[in-house]
Amino acid sequence: MKYNKSILAMLLTACTFSFSACSDSYMEDMNTDPSKADIIDPNAQLTTAELQTYGRLDMVDIFRNYLYAFNQQFMGCWNTTFHGGRHFIDNNIMGYGWTLGYTGAVSNLVDAEYRTKDDPEKVNINAALNIFYVYTMSVMTDLYGDVPYSEAGKGYLESIFTPRYDEQKDIYDSFFKVLSKAVDQFDPAKDEITSDVIYDGDIQKWKKFANSLRLRFAMRISNVDPERAKQEFESALQADGGVFESSSDDALIKYMEISYSFGSESYTDYRGNALSKVLYGNDPANNPTYLCSTFFNQLYNTGDPRTFRIARCYYDGLMSTSSPDNRIDLTEEMIEKGIAFQPCVPGAFSWEPWPTGYDSDILKEIAETNPNIVYSVAREVEPKLATTFLMSDNPGVVMTYSEVMFLMAEAALKGWNVGSASVEEYYKKGVREAMNFLSNNYDCEEITDEEFETYYNANPIGYTDEQKKSSINTQAWILHFLNPAECWANVRRSGYPVLKSPVEYGFEQYLTDGKEIPVRFCYPTLESSYNKDNYEEALQRMGGKDSWYTHVWWDSVD
Repeated sequence: MKYNKSILAMLLTACTFSFSACSDSYMEDMNTDPSKADIIDPNAQLTTAELQTYGRLDMVDIFRNYLYAFNQQFMGCWNTTFHGGRHFIDNNIMGYGWTLGYTGAVSNLVDAEYRTKDDPEKVNINAALNIFYVYTMSVMTDLYGDVPYSEAGKGYLESIFTPRYDEQKDIYDSFFKVLSKAVDQFDPAKDEITSDVIYDGDIQKWKKFANSLRLRFAMRISNVDPERAKQEFESALQADGGVFESSSDDALIKYMEISYSFGSESYTDYRGNALSKVLYGNDPANNPTYLCSTFFNQLYNTGDPRTFRIARCYYDGLMSTSSPDNRIDLTEEMIEKGIAFQPCVPGAFSWEPWPTGYDSDILKEIAETNPNIVYSVAREVEPKLATTFLMSDNPGVVMTYSEVMFLMAEAALKGWNVGSASVEEYYKKGVREAMNFLSNNYDCEEITDEEFETYYNANPIGYTDEQKKSSINTQAWILHFLNPAECWANVRRSGYPVLKSPVEYGFEQYLTDGKEIPVRFCYPTLESSYNKDNYEEALQRMGGKDSWYTHVWWDSVD
């Protein structure tokens, strides 16, 4: 994605503004700083909010430190294992989603929406802002539960520096209403949406995105309010614009190829995919991204053709700290030699236990001219994330056509009115599209029809409704490994795949803040001081304790 100079200028201004329109109560001084800009192009604010989703380096740290371990997709690195895998609460890191979310994307979106809502010539940008605000707040509430929503971001606008925490039930109720209204509001005869890095201003695709989000949210509440869920799901399918119809409708944030520096500038430059950067790491030779055994074994043991498109075994001793180059791929040699792959189990560091290695012919040959190479390898037999997923110009995943197919499959399983296709037809399409997603967006080798059919025939959806629900949501779990927030939400909502605590793998003594896999994030510690009354009111609704084992509203029914 190429950005011209005018767009870059708008982004810099929007980034400056984001620190002057925040909603966190303890940032009041910033809200009233007269040196900050108070008027800005709302299109630039939308762009900034989009880019910050995966482009803000400290923000995406919550994915690496917690969510990938809770989802049991990555394991073995210090960051994922110590925090998420070993259930260690770091209030600072866990609070990033809140403190950075409210002072960044939320503040820009709220301000821009506030200043365009009564302007008849800005109905389209206003609608897009509302849609992306709903998406952004859905991530926030799914992480924390009850959060500031209706009063969020209004410190500068209305001097609300201690916003109330809305109940999640009410927040979701608002989501459906706001999305429906936004779709009806779009008018092709009115303003053009500019510098949009998801849909390039295409309002028809924005309509499909809004309606598809309604499908996601309807399924999210299906355990606690099944009638409302059914109503909203079916209504979204009939709404103007429809839902995603192909992968060309995918909501993907476009990023640029940028430096892999982890200096201070990388925390304010949102043009590159920061999630790819943190998965690459600032010490890649010693801190690469290992796959968790739960994830790897699901792929490998079912003969999934995605296995070695996602997972590779590398010697990383020559890889630089500025780009994911010079990796030596040992995967094919291991397969030829029959060397066992040894992924990290939940809760483990990459050396627990020390893996059984082998003598690599590839490395032995290189070692003849490079004395720094050690050809007898051990940790190299632990599968790592393939290099193609570490590139800064990878898209940021918001929602895909494949996900819509899985949602349709489960809705059909529930007996909702979703058309004439069967559960299995939706499911099969979802699996195929999930495989295509890798080759369409990450330079993975295309999966052939023969590979797909062989895999699909060997792994049927199941016979009972529960088996089918398990298959649908296990496949969604695989799809969402590049969308960790949605992945964690759907695992909690569906219960699939069934994930075992690190206790089951012998790491009970290391689990400092609880034995079971957590189900929400704790609030930032400062909220108890700076927004005390609203904070305590929210805690009372949760039984008086800010625990990461308190289920959020939509997850409150087993």
